Amino acid sequence: MADLKYYDVILKPIVTEKSMGMMEAKKYTFSVHPDATKSQVKEAVEKMFAGTKVAKVNTMNQDGKTRRRGNAVGKTSKVKKAIVQLTADSAEIEIFSGL
Repeated sequence: MADLKYYDVILKPIVTEKSMGMMEAKKYTFSVHPDATKSQVKEAVEKMFAGTKVAKVNTMNQDGKTRRRGNAVGKTSKVKKAIVQLTADSAEIEIFSGL
């Protein structure tokens, strides 16, 4: 397993219609490093966004899709997503507030 620092764990937020709907229930979706564990994701969210407290983390691995370009066949890179549930008394995550 890689030695990941908290700022290497979260790669980018995922903004879709479904993830925006889950924000009302204080659930936020992030693309995370493929080697990151749930406890590392929890630590990263609490350190990167002040005032947040994580209740639970759900992660899912997505394998890369097979793509063809003419006769050549390849795969896209695999992705890991994390859905972070904040506690009721936690502060909101600011990067999602203007969306």
